[in-house]
Amino acid sequence: MLAVFAVDIAIGKEADPLVALLTTSDAVSDAAAKVLTTGEFKATLGETLLLHSPSGLKAERLLLVGLGKAKGLSVDEVRKGAGAAVRAAKPIGVREMAIAFPEDHALSDEHLESLPCELLSRALVEGAELAELDWDTYRSDRKDRSVRTLTVVTQEAEKSTREEIQEGFDEGLIVAAAQNFTRSLVNEPGNVLTPTELGKRAAAMCAEVGLQCEVYSTAKLHELKMGAFWAVAQGSEEPPALIVMTYEPQLGKGQAKDGPVMGLVGKGITFDTGGISIKPADGMEKMKYDMAGAAAMIGAMRAIAQLKPKVKVIGIVCSAENMPDGKAFKPGDVVTAMSGKTIEVVNTDAEGRLVLADGLHYAKTLGCTHLINAATLTGACVVALGILNAGLFSNDEVTWEKFQAATKISGEKFWRLPCTDDYKEQIKSQIADMMNTGKNRWGGAISAAMFLKEFVGGDSLDPPGYCRVRVER
Repeated sequence: MLAVFAVDIAIGKEADPLVALLTTSDAVSDAAAKVLTTGEFKATLGETLLLHSPSGLKAERLLLVGLGKAKGLSVDEVRKGAGAAVRAAKPIGVREMAIAFPEDHALSDEHLESLPCELLSRALVEGAELAELDWDTYRSDRKDRSVRTLTVVTQEAEKSTREEIQEGFDEGLIVAAAQNFTRSLVNEPGNVLTPTELGKRAAAMCAEVGLQCEVYSTAKLHELKMGAFWAVAQGSEEPPALIVMTYEPQLGKGQAKDGPVMGLVGKGITFDTGGISIKPADGMEKMKYDMAGAAAMIGAMRAIAQLKPKVKVIGIVCSAENMPDGKAFKPGDVVTAMSGKTIEVVNTDAEGRLVLADGLHYAKTLGCTHLINAATLTGACVVALGILNAGLFSNDEVTWEKFQAATKISGEKFWRLPCTDDYKEQIKSQIADMMNTGKNRWGGAISAAMFLKEFVGGDSLDPPGYCRVRVER
């Protein structure tokens, strides 16, 4: 199968679709010419049309893949289009396919000139690789529908352009593999992926790609006086895991040894019952996903090890089960975090912020100057934003701007929410330094951010330029 991208170049909302192929191949254009005149294919994003035995082509099948309006084309549309191509190939048993690299000179007004070849190639490979895997891991009737060979073909004559496309291809494989590794962790059931098992898989990954990795458990939490983390873990028979992954860059000539240190901190609750504040039974099976923030950070470290940025990165995962055992922490308890701050537990289902409080502070003791924290922290964020955007909080404008700029490449959608000090009253406790939830249900995601903010600033550990970004799904 050969897949070729197409866009709608019609101008105006009421205009009929006018399809243009993103290829200068006369053979492909001739093979698709007849069907394009029928109006059957409109090139909407993700739309596909399969042509069998296309005249003049060696490929047995020609797949047209829509990317939507040419005017709004971005690398993310290419990523989604490549995914649509692979998903169309799998059910019909295609094992070998090629995708034609979208050519910026295929359109008269060069809509793609602002999209670098390297990024287009990376996005194309990402989309194809992410669409390749099926997650029916435990089905006894599971079938192999994999596309075993993917080739990106290009007619670019310039050697430098071909090299850029190859670089993007290689980088796309790395990023997609890291994402798929993350997804493989998130999709595991809670009885398989315990905190201990998560630590084993993180350590194995680190050994594979050359990262330093240390996995600690109960004794280390007590040694570090991580009272908030331990409070969550103490109700489960499964011991907790504190996972520390370190990437050390190779310092080049003139590169400072005391540069910034990125800290990636992830919430790793491998199953969340809510504890004594137990959740409703309906939908509780989805709480195996409560370690998705940790999985994202482990996957990010995998990619970082292979992409080799010039900055030191430390990944920290705080993993536990939240269970309603006789030893479990209770509403009304007061626990002391590693930082020395005391927390009144109002709701044991607000447990993620407790493990992260100690994880964030620990990252600072390891020398991290910038922190990014990912977590499935609270359903209040979904109530506020729905399922299309993730909530994002930041106390540093420069870091936020860099993060926002990167979303244009990643295709992820974020919406920044406030975490200004006037919200601090919401978590004020009468008997401790703070409560682990807000005084009422309003602005629940913001209350969670304000809680974590207490553990990333305002003490002697703060290095110059310290900041934190939190991402919440």
